[in-house]
Amino acid sequence: MKYRGFGAFVGVACVALCVSCVGAPSAGEVVASTAASPSTSTSAPAVAATVPPSPADKAFAAMTDAQRVGQLFMIGCPSMSVSTDCLNTIKADHIGSVILDGNSTLSITQEKAITAALQRVAPAHNKLFIATDQEGGYVRRMRGSGFTDYSTALVQGTWYTADLQYWATTWGKQLKAAGINVNLAPVLDTVPPGDTHNPPIGDLDREYGHTPSIVSTQGNAVARGLAAGGVSATVKHFPGLGRVTANTDTTAGVTDRTTTATDAYLRPFAAAIKAKVPFVMMSTAIYTRIDAKNPAAFSRTIVTGLLHNTMGFRGVVISDDLGAAKQVAAYSVASRATRFIAAGGDMVLTVNVKQAHTMTTAVLVRMKTDAAFKKQVYAAALVVLKSKQARGLLA
Repeated sequence: MKYRGFGAFVGVACVALCVSCVGAPSAGEVVASTAASPSTSTSAPAVAATVPPSPADKAFAAMTDAQRVGQLFMIGCPSMSVSTDCLNTIKADHIGSVILDGNSTLSITQEKAITAALQRVAPAHNKLFIATDQEGGYVRRMRGSGFTDYSTALVQGTWYTADLQYWATTWGKQLKAAGINVNLAPVLDTVPPGDTHNPPIGDLDREYGHTPSIVSTQGNAVARGLAAGGVSATVKHFPGLGRVTANTDTTAGVTDRTTTATDAYLRPFAAAIKAKVPFVMMSTAIYTRIDAKNPAAFSRTIVTGLLHNTMGFRGVVISDDLGAAKQVAAYSVASRATRFIAAGGDMVLTVNVKQAHTMTTAVLVRMKTDAAFKKQVYAAALVVLKSKQARGLLA
């Protein structure tokens, strides 16, 4: 079992001392002092190199298990008001991330007041990831004064790449000014040429083009622009929703019978991973030619085997919505969270704030009896904290 950069982690006490030291030379590899005379056999003892613990390591070591589990959740909060339920859940379940749910007509300044209220209930030393869906066109949650009204991804795909990256930087700056630090975009799904019925992507013009090369070039320009604007990009929906004929949000049994583990349609994701994109969102469709039994978000073959091991992704793996989506409705609320983490996921997204306590409790309960699962929770929490550190959210 492979844990990303986590080494042979055996308990909380060793985290601050060893996690950040993975890959550091051992004492036997440190060159011994050459201060002694070459005419004698006496040499100074080797001194082991030490790497000080990072802010993420320190934050992890100081947490309870409940606080660590909370870092693995992104819950839905209203985009135009401050919800008492949301604030109470963030505090009670130590939630580490939120998504602003629904379209907002608030200005940048007004939206900033909402996000500031959310951040005030988070610990001063460990602030929230606050996300939205700002793709353009029909999927553009922030619609108020100061936010650019811009075209669908399909139109963006026809722009000069440098211009697209410039504008994505502008959109990122707008989100950052509103207190939003994660954008659940760009979409890297490729809809085949001539496909006239692809409800989740093609019907809404969310694709940048109809070939993997165009999607890769244009989609990854958006990711670079968002990063330059101060926002973490999230490429989605791995391993692709361009070939399905139903929407996982509104339909159960959504299945892709075409995509393989070596498919050309994975190339946009591979390019994003090579560029070190910080977030990858998992699809909940079933991919029969990779894992015919499990939705991608619940598939260890796809999350750990394909995304982590084969493609080398080391950032935050976030689920598509596991709260209201019809695709996962047959699974219990509790098992949706534990299945995703067991598959190798890091951050469970549920737009339904009322599910958060059930999910976090289920993770904590399983940790008590499943040592391997507990290691996965610890590894995932550290991945999230390291991403927060990179974004300047850890004090």
